[in-house]
Amino acid sequence: MPMNYAKTALLLAALTAIFVAMGALVGGRSGLLIAFAIALVMNVMSLWKSDTMVLKMFKAQEVDDSSAPELVSLVRTLAARAELPMPRVYIMNNPQPNAFATGRSPSRAAVCASTGLLETLTREELAGVIAHELAHIKNRDTLTMAVAATIGGAVSMFAQYLQFGAIFGSGRSDDRGALGGFGTLVAMLLAPMAAMVVQMSISRSREYAADRMGAMISGNPLWLASALKKINAKARQVINRRAEEIPAAAHMFIVNPLNGRGIDSLFSTHPNVDNRIAELEALAREMGITGSTAALDDLPSNGGDLSGGDPREVWVAGQNHSQNSGRSRRPWG
Repeated sequence: MPMNYAKTALLLAALTAIFVAMGALVGGRSGLLIAFAIALVMNVMSLWKSDTMVLKMFKAQEVDDSSAPELVSLVRTLAARAELPMPRVYIMNNPQPNAFATGRSPSRAAVCASTGLLETLTREELAGVIAHELAHIKNRDTLTMAVAATIGGAVSMFAQYLQFGAIFGSGRSDDRGALGGFGTLVAMLLAPMAAMVVQMSISRSREYAADRMGAMISGNPLWLASALKKINAKARQVINRRAEEIPAAAHMFIVNPLNGRGIDSLFSTHPNVDNRIAELEALAREMGITGSTAALDDLPSNGGDLSGGDPREVWVAGQNHSQNSGRSRRPWG
């Protein structure tokens, strides 16, 4: 674990250095100082407000025992198994099945699931996904990934600004750094790529560990393996428009929200899903699990399936879902 923290610190320092170097290439000494000040502010803000920032990015809405009793109960039970404080629970109205966790510490953590996830997965599969996100919280990955998303996003926006200026021209000939126009070109082309490498390295190095710990929390690695198969297949077909607008936050999701694909390379936001599934299946064999052995006997039951219904109903405060004609209660209320 100390080595993981040291690696994370180096990666975050590298992201900050990339941003500062871009400022120096474009604006010389003054650009360096300005970029350093901006990076410092971004680090502080993301350290203290990462959960709020990310949840607002994806327009997630908080739910509780009255609006989503079964989903909240599932999270509460798994959090107790993980020996974590109860995180806040959010739902984002998005048809792509996906989920993420955020927060600067376990006591400030939040877990967010999409409506598409609730419609797609069974109760056991959802337990596997939630347990994976709780593992990120327990490993304190959420803060690292949020900071990386903030600085990585700033690098990308800086590069887009430079590209915009290069296309339309600013009509200025003042100091643009030691390397002049060449420095701007380097910042435009290489810095975003370098930032992506560093940012994605953070995510890829964490996912396998979260898969393994999450499987231990839920009690069955095959639940998460089955969930990953479904999520990955549907994510290829359903566009997550909000994630496309904020690609720097893609690494926070359990499966790449941009295209649902991934290869084990330095440029991938996530490890290959097939490789993750293989690791989970191997872990299941180590645990002596060959099928969908029940391991969550104390969880609330809704017939063993979380699919069906209208997930948007969760946002109708105080609605009595059990009175819906011809339908049983849904996992979100």
